[in-house]
Amino acid sequence: MTEAPLIRPNRAWRAAVVLASASLVLTACGSDTNATDTAGEKTSESPSADGSSGGAAAKGDGVLRIGSLLPQTGDLAFLGPPEFAGVDLAVKEINEAGGVLGKDVEVFNADSGDGTPDIAGSEVDKLFNKNVDAIIGAAASGVSLSVLDKITGAGVVHFSPANTAAGFDTYEDNGLYFRTAPSDRLQGQVLGNLAVEDGHENVAIMARQDFYGEGLAEQVKTTLEEKGASVAEYILYSADAQNFTAEVNKIAASKPDALVLVAFNETTKIIPQLIAKGIGPQDIQLYFVDGNLADYSNEKFDLTGVKGTVPVPGEVDPTFNKRLLEINPKLKDFSYGPQSYDAATIIALAAIQAGDDSGEAIGANIIDVTREGTQCSSFEECAKLLENGEDIDYEGASGPTDMNDTGSPSSGTIGIQQYEKGNTYKQVDSVSGVIN
Repeated sequence: MTEAPLIRPNRAWRAAVVLASASLVLTACGSDTNATDTAGEKTSESPSADGSSGGAAAKGDGVLRIGSLLPQTGDLAFLGPPEFAGVDLAVKEINEAGGVLGKDVEVFNADSGDGTPDIAGSEVDKLFNKNVDAIIGAAASGVSLSVLDKITGAGVVHFSPANTAAGFDTYEDNGLYFRTAPSDRLQGQVLGNLAVEDGHENVAIMARQDFYGEGLAEQVKTTLEEKGASVAEYILYSADAQNFTAEVNKIAASKPDALVLVAFNETTKIIPQLIAKGIGPQDIQLYFVDGNLADYSNEKFDLTGVKGTVPVPGEVDPTFNKRLLEINPKLKDFSYGPQSYDAATIIALAAIQAGDDSGEAIGANIIDVTREGTQCSSFEECAKLLENGEDIDYEGASGPTDMNDTGSPSSGTIGIQQYEKGNTYKQVDSVSGVIN
């Protein structure tokens, strides 16, 4: 395992925003529901530095409610089952250990419809009607971006297990957006390094023109150029396109020795066109990313040898996937299951430290429970430490969860995967890095 350090300017405004957010007049956006009243009931003064409520009355109603806004449909539906299972497993174990503030945690599932317009917003309204204090999701960065203001504006924590777009690090989010997946600054660097280390000198990049695709593609491009490789062609395509002929023709004309494809499910349309132009998986080296690293065993094309990258746990707990299978025995893919589990657990621990289940009280304590305290690795262990007045550093199923001041992981691990015959993949290596 090698180190891949990254340097990013740190942003000190987040703590100030968290403290200021308690005074906001909160309204939910865009629907004829009781979300506005719910948001009003859920506001909270920020706890003091030691995690207490500073003498202020708790603004939550005493029951921690979590909404899962994850893909049941859409281009990333294959990521939904392990993510839902991760949240459900965490809530099960939290409640078996006594719950939060003396009561069981409640969880409500909704469909983010990743890649499908106009689903996430209405599903958020349904979760608001359940009086949720935190929403876990979406998987797609672009979908989360579309509802982020709505969620955080209602005083609800927005916590994604799978958003990797680097743009979230500088987004004004009222101090209420968090994630357990590392920024694509890390994945992009690992992927660019991998292509160069594999001996490629003229690499083409083809990526979705959206919040996720552009950010990841730009980091790959930057890394390739820093390492001395040429970018043969850099193409951003419409995520809604039905045909990719023009883009594939440009890629073929640039005569690359490798291609990085930053895509979602449209990969199944792009690959046959690449093959037809002589730049398919058996002609040049292809690289996938977390958005299209899926099981393609039902497709007729051959992906043998294609490589890809995806955030993975730093240290794999051999029992974790077995526990996920107890929740959903049909699971075949476990991507982002650990990150989803950690998101739910961190939310619960933050509520305990705050002594309050309101979204703003939870948000003001999330970063603190992930770093600079006594290390603990389960909800039960961490909750006992909090109840004894100790500061904690939760180390989760996805590895160290230490967050920087923007609410993103300060380090991460990227797994390098490779497709075998039959279009299924396995991990062949991993790279860890620090995101400053």
